[in-house]
Amino acid sequence: MNFEDLNLNKALLNALSDLEYIHPTPIQEKAFPVIMSGCDMIGLAQTGTGKTFAYLLPLLRQLKYSEQKHPRLLILVPTRELVMQVVGEIEKLTKYITVRYSGIYGGSNTNTQKAEVFKGVDVLVATPGRLIDLASIGALRLKSIQSLVIDEVDEMLETGFRAQLTTILDMLPPKHQNILFSATLTEEVEKLISTFFVNPQKVEVAAHGTPLTQIKQLGYTPPNYFTKVNLLLHLLETDESMNKVLVFVSKIKLADRLFAQIASKFPEQMGLIHSAKSQNKRFEALNLFKEGKTRILIATDIAARGLDIADVSHVINFDTPEIPGDYIHRIGRTGRADKDGTAITFINEVEEEYIEAIEAMMKMSIHIEALPNEVEISSVFAEEELPVVKSKNYLKLRKQTAPKGSFHEKKAKNKKQQLGGPRRRNPLKTKPRNRAVERKRAKKRGGMS
Repeated sequence: MNFEDLNLNKALLNALSDLEYIHPTPIQEKAFPVIMSGCDMIGLAQTGTGKTFAYLLPLLRQLKYSEQKHPRLLILVPTRELVMQVVGEIEKLTKYITVRYSGIYGGSNTNTQKAEVFKGVDVLVATPGRLIDLASIGALRLKSIQSLVIDEVDEMLETGFRAQLTTILDMLPPKHQNILFSATLTEEVEKLISTFFVNPQKVEVAAHGTPLTQIKQLGYTPPNYFTKVNLLLHLLETDESMNKVLVFVSKIKLADRLFAQIASKFPEQMGLIHSAKSQNKRFEALNLFKEGKTRILIATDIAARGLDIADVSHVINFDTPEIPGDYIHRIGRTGRADKDGTAITFINEVEEEYIEAIEAMMKMSIHIEALPNEVEISSVFAEEELPVVKSKNYLKLRKQTAPKGSFHEKKAKNKKQQLGGPRRRNPLKTKPRNRAVERKRAKKRGGMS
């Protein structure tokens, strides 16, 4: 099937022609008639299968020109990077259409975004938190929403967005179309669907949990952090096919440490991205990697979901993710657009159970390679790898008893009693004479006589 076989208008077809897109992907082909029908839809597809165009094409096809200020199409995504990516895709498709669109996300100036949406917007791409912020102060009204798209919904629910999603869904008008895209159908996702969706149609283009077939999956078993560092350096220095490498780590602290340790080996070839970085630093690192100006990008899972990075030759899991779905999202950054890719996972003893769960979900095994002889096996363990030893106090504490204190009877003169002033204590005692006052009174009496 070609895009011309879909019910697209000339403006969209021209935009696709400029992009040199001829054939729709399976998810784009299957989702188009369902979304065009106006019913609720659940899309289950691997990352990298063209999900963004799968919902943008039919929704933009139906979006008519309007001068009203309030958005009619709302797209929710979990990260600011995804907001900018979706906005970029809208820009590509609306080259020949008059459509107002905007992206809002946290970590940026609220007043600037408020002014942007106040000018009027047809399509709004947002992270849930910032959307609620602007809606709560009246800068946004959501009663004109015709279609809601929640992309990467499993990621949102895993990172605690459920309450915010529920708040947003309650803000929308009773009659609107709900469209959901997810790589996994978890229990939390099913709860959301059963609560807010009406007779949704399911569109699935790949078996749940099956990785893209063009990704070669390998594993190594370095025993500790520093051996992992040695192995990573060896692979990056000796494997010439590693021309665009995405290295995933689980924590911000680990990402910073790894970058500091190996960046000097690859001057001006490395980037770093995680949620503690400023918005500008994150965008800069991502763009340099996308454009091929840097060869290696160290990232936390912020880059594992939905980001479209072309021509990634290798994904390296510096640590094995605990959640199998995170593994699928990570390795999905390579092997895209019918190109081959390689995913390499470092597995220590603790992480062996994680890899077993991943293999069980995929229903396939990851081939384990022997450590190269050139890689030095370190005997030093990182701080987080050290076993936690609970020290036992063998000293018996002396039994504590309530203090008894030392008391004695006070002397009579030291006992406080409320006896009143001196005259009350001794009524017979007269007031001392004031001779000056007496002379004054006598003189006054003498004068009167």
